[in-house]
Amino acid sequence: MHRLLRGEVLMFGGFAVAAVVTILLVMPPATAPVSAEWSVLPSGPLGPADRDLLAKVRQAGLWEIPMGRLAQERADSQRVKEVGMHLVEDHTKLDLVTRQYAARLGVALPDVPSPDQQSWMAQLGAQSGSAFDKDFAQLLRAAHGKVFSVVAGVRAGTRNSEIRRFSQHTLNVVLKHMTLLESTGLVAYDQLPEPALPAASPPAPAVVDPRRQQ
Repeated sequence: MHRLLRGEVLMFGGFAVAAVVTILLVMPPATAPVSAEWSVLPSGPLGPADRDLLAKVRQAGLWEIPMGRLAQERADSQRVKEVGMHLVEDHTKLDLVTRQYAARLGVALPDVPSPDQQSWMAQLGAQSGSAFDKDFAQLLRAAHGKVFSVVAGVRAGTRNSEIRRFSQHTLNVVLKHMTLLESTGLVAYDQLPEPALPAASPPAPAVVDPRRQQ
């Protein structure tokens, strides 16, 4: 009898060890610690895309404000001059808002335009008259289209309520400027980047007739 009990104990002990090993194998790994690139703030987690948005909007103002002023001096078209004036006014206000949000969220901002933006500034700085008008409308419309996609992506997925408000405000400004630039009649739409191709849709789940399961 004692031998049987000891055998049963050994058998059940083996089952227990096997069960523990199985559980450890199938359990998901522990949640990874929050990346150093993320900051936990009262307004919600702040991630790399949120910081990048603030930096990109800041850089947009750093080249569009001087180019808007240049348009008022160099443009041949009165409409281009007016659009340049709106860009200066709106980006001056947006730059102030951007710096205020960045200060609250502890985000460092650039003080110079990107290399691409500097090359566009040099291109426009060497032009005047109708040639300036055409390149001004085309370059700035293309640039606004790119930043619009960035802002929309952050607005759709940010976890931070401050960035959500900021991106909503920025979207309105960028969309206004796209429309203003198009109103010059100088934008060559076939030269703008094409929209991204839609992702392939997953197959629809099969519909199960509940009567067949009875």
